[in-house]
Amino acid sequence: MSQEEIVQEPQIFEGENKEVKTAEAEAEAEAVVNEFDLLQEELASLKDKYARVHADFENIKKRLEREKYTAVEYSNEKFAKDMIPVMDSLQGAMNSANVEADKGELFDKLKVGIELTYKQLITALEKHGVSVVSHDEAFDPNIHNAIQAVESQEVESGQIVQTFQTGYKYKGRPLREAMVTVAK
Repeated sequence: MSQEEIVQEPQIFEGENKEVKTAEAEAEAEAVVNEFDLLQEELASLKDKYARVHADFENIKKRLEREKYTAVEYSNEKFAKDMIPVMDSLQGAMNSANVEADKGELFDKLKVGIELTYKQLITALEKHGVSVVSHDEAFDPNIHNAIQAVESQEVESGQIVQTFQTGYKYKGRPLREAMVTVAK
């Protein structure tokens, strides 16, 4: 074999190899392009899903905000409904004062009506977590306000002698302290 033949054979082989390499590169490039297109489609699909989920989230958030506002706005509706019978009782007590009757009989009816109304009011308040501060226990500065200290032989030191104003608690927290006189 001559040198020319040796040189020519690799040239032919290299040319064929270049054509094979070019075809493989083109096929690989086409595969990459196809994969890229698929990834772009998947990205577009995921973006669409994200936009829908985000919109749903915002709608739920707005609805919950409206519901919260409504709940706060009408939170005392049940309390108000429970106060209506108390108002009816007070109105009945006032109407009975207008009845032409014996003054002693009228006073007795008014007293009974007012006592029943007071009991009804206390029951309605307790139903909603409001309770009367006890005056039968030892002085507690968290729920009692001592406006006076007096000497007393009837009760021990630190005990409540007299209540000037009733105190109230709401679910254990003081709404208004009881104004009391305490024994020294």
